[in-house]
Amino acid sequence: MSETMLLIPGRSNKQGTSLNKGKLKEEYLQITSTVEMNEDDMQRMDLHDGDSVKLSNAIGEFIACCKSKKPRDLPTGMIFIAYGPSSSRLMEGDTGGCGMPISKNIQVQVEKIAA
Repeated sequence: MSETMLLIPGRSNKQGTSLNKGKLKEEYLQITSTVEMNEDDMQRMDLHDGDSVKLSNAIGEFIACCKSKKPRDLPTGMIFIAYGPSSSRLMEGDTGGCGMPISKNIQVQVEKIAA
C-alpha cells in the first residue's frame, strides 16, 4: 500500500561534508539515498528505521532507506532527502527560467518494500 507525500529535497551538513570526499563515495551515496520521515507516518505505514521504501512519481522512481524524525521536526505527510542522484530522479527538467530544476514540494508515492 502506498501513500502520497510531499518530498522536500534540500542541503544538509552531512551531505556537504561527504560531498568533499567525493560523490561516488559510500558516505555521500548513503546520505543522499536516505529519506527522513515523520515517525507517526512511519508507524502508520509499519516502517522502522533502516527499512526500504520506493518513492515514485510521473518522472521516475528510486529506492531509499528511511529514518524517523519527531513530529516537531518534520510535519506529517512530508519527507526530506538531501539533494543528490536519488532526488534528481524525481525532478522535472523545467527550471522556470532560473537554471535550477523546481525541487520543492514534489508529490511522490511512498511504498514500503518487503524485506
